[in-house]
Amino acid sequence: MALHFPPHQIANVTIPSGPLIHSAIELAYEHLSPQAFNHIMRSFLFGVVMASHLLNSTDKFDAEVHALSAILHDLGWDKLGTFISPDKRFEVDGAIAARDFLAGSKHARHWHPRRVQLVWDSIALHTTPSISSYKENEVKICGLGIGADFLGPAGSPPGALLQDEYDAIVKEYPRTGFVQTVKDIFIGLCRTKPATTYDNVAGDIGEVYVEGYSRDGHRFTDLLNQTEENLGP
Repeated sequence: MALHFPPHQIANVTIPSGPLIHSAIELAYEHLSPQAFNHIMRSFLFGVVMASHLLNSTDKFDAEVHALSAILHDLGWDKLGTFISPDKRFEVDGAIAARDFLAGSKHARHWHPRRVQLVWDSIALHTTPSISSYKENEVKICGLGIGADFLGPAGSPPGALLQDEYDAIVKEYPRTGFVQTVKDIFIGLCRTKPATTYDNVAGDIGEVYVEGYSRDGHRFTDLLNQTEENLGP
């Protein structure tokens, strides 16, 4: 199926556009399953909407940084395996892949390193809202938009995402099969590189669905016990 680049407005949401964003969408489309691709596009659009409701005109917000972060945030789920490392969390794989994409794009030659770092941070921290919510607006909004795909309007900050806005975006990029896709990806990560999952959300799936998977010996309590044993109280 051919990929058609989105117009400047999707589901009544006005989005940033241009060759860099188009090439990011193309990269995500190539490397993600249809369900994961729809997820990153919903997350992107949710974030744009939430920024419009939560930020005011005096707040610093780089819409292009947010767009690139949201669109590329799940390259660590790469169906082709190109961006998946044997030893890093999937969030870090995605952050590194996005940074490499920007470094290799002629459309990002003018980018200041600070903007690249914001993309890296947004992706690396997107499953850690207790940190990302207190970071720069680009990082915060990226995390909120991704979270909205799991929490919906009711679980988002009050007034950040209205039901009709949510429904219009989901109609454009349907959720069909999304939850099972997430489970399958995390099950795969827990089986193939479990050491990268003990301290993140994938480990929660591993404990429930993967036979033989265990965080025993990898929790902070285990570390404290080892510290006390080896170094004293």
